[in-house]
Amino acid sequence: MSESIQYELHELDMLKVDVADELLAGLQQTQKSIAPKYFYDERGSELFTEITGTQEYYVTRTEIALLKQYGAEMAACIGPDSLLVEYGSGSSEKIRILLDQVKPKIYAPLDISRDYLDSAAVGVATEYPWLEVKAACLDYTQPFSLPFALLDNCAGFFPGSSIGNFTPDSAIEFLSRVRNQLQDKGGLLLGVDLKKDDVVLNAAYNDTAGITAAFNLNVLSHINNLIGSNFDTSQFVHFAQYNDKLGCIQMFLESLSNQRVEVLGKTIEFSKGEMIHTEDSFKYSVSEVELMARSAGFNEIKSWTDEKGWFGIFYLF
Repeated sequence: MSESIQYELHELDMLKVDVADELLAGLQQTQKSIAPKYFYDERGSELFTEITGTQEYYVTRTEIALLKQYGAEMAACIGPDSLLVEYGSGSSEKIRILLDQVKPKIYAPLDISRDYLDSAAVGVATEYPWLEVKAACLDYTQPFSLPFALLDNCAGFFPGSSIGNFTPDSAIEFLSRVRNQLQDKGGLLLGVDLKKDDVVLNAAYNDTAGITAAFNLNVLSHINNLIGSNFDTSQFVHFAQYNDKLGCIQMFLESLSNQRVEVLGKTIEFSKGEMIHTEDSFKYSVSEVELMARSAGFNEIKSWTDEKGWFGIFYLF
């Protein structure tokens, strides 16, 4: 690696804990489920990047437009010489827009997918040689301690409406952990997909190119590789629909036949039409985001939304 970049990668042992048990337990429930964090092996991360470029998936381009339009205001909220922690090493375009505005001292991306994280973080370190990049491979959906010291000025960045993958109660718990993690040294810049017409929402998760379907199915290939199960991806199909009562998009994999799958020495039986629940993506109103933030212990909230009111970026502090 070039000596001209400032980069280090930390790997936490928590990733090795109970992965097999968690997956097996989810598949043995009455409503079978796989946690959405298992979408993100290297291929899953690549497919999600492709999803963000589809015509139907407005989320990424709307958030990028907000970052470009209001980035200077967001940077002013964060302040100079900061430690910028990104929960999930996602869109390189988003973080570059923010880095150009904030100019932090240290950038710390956190992600469960080691290869994708390493590639993305090295790319940032190479492009910004003045920046210290301290990446950490970990499951940020679970409690953890940062493997490096805080600075006097810190900020979190959680874009892409990933907060929607938590249930509302779990989202509050996550936000509370972030607030405690950053202590009183800064706030969190949070991207949130806002409530809108369900026709728009359903189209966003059922793109005509079939990329979201491939992304959803890839989770089975990933867990086959992780724990040696024998899911046949040709025997499942993607299904996603907005649940108005819950206020969320729900994604499933539907079994196309009566079948048996071997998972860690256990036989998991599927009937034709049975669903594996793979993701919820909750949508919020601005007032619901503000209530959630205050419930997590944040006292002040600044927000920016697009002209359609489809997406919001919130600075919680």
